[in-house]
Amino acid sequence: MKRLLSLLLLVLAVSSCGLSSPNQTRSSLYPGMYEEHPVTLLVMPPINNTANVEAKELLYTSISRPLAEAGYYVIPPTLAMAVLRQESGYDAELFLDRPLRQFHDFFGADAVVFSVIESWAKQGVGINTKLRYFIKSTLTDEILFDRTCDLFLDLSVHSDRESSQAGIGSTLLGVLVDLAASALNTAMTDHIEAARKANYYIFQDLPVGKYDNLYMKDQDFAAEPKDVSKTVK
Repeated sequence: MKRLLSLLLLVLAVSSCGLSSPNQTRSSLYPGMYEEHPVTLLVMPPINNTANVEAKELLYTSISRPLAEAGYYVIPPTLAMAVLRQESGYDAELFLDRPLRQFHDFFGADAVVFSVIESWAKQGVGINTKLRYFIKSTLTDEILFDRTCDLFLDLSVHSDRESSQAGIGSTLLGVLVDLAASALNTAMTDHIEAARKANYYIFQDLPVGKYDNLYMKDQDFAAEPKDVSKTVK
């Protein structure tokens, strides 16, 4: 009986080890980035799935910088947008399932950066932004990098009034004042700030490019979850 119990415990232990997934590294999660070595990136206009008509162009202005800071050469967005508009390439969704070789031949791009806006709206006293970015090779059309971020930018204002001010922060009047200040802050804060923060969390796990000192040295870095959820101030 004891031998049977010991055998069962051993089987369970082995099964448990087999079911648990090892910690993933950047190279195991994004092998194409290390195999293809993209240097030049073309950022496509975002795909906007929201009712916010301004979201597309506002987000577009924020994408290039974190990519450049990660060590990639990014085709200047002003030039890229002008050419894409002229060549009827403003709607990025038209190219999701098409060969991307033309972007390599025309721009010299090794990969194309697609972005999808799933949410970009005021929610309570903050802004909710849900973005997806994926990078596709212009040579193999394979997705080399793919991450999403669901981020809530909390713009609420908390009163720090001293008790000598009649305790207004703890009264109904104080609550109303704080809510009014939060609403004003939300109205004055550009939605682009939420997008920039989402960009940061998405691209912080991007394997670095040729112009970064850690190029090809970050393969064993622990990879973060592909779907990020954050609440930030």
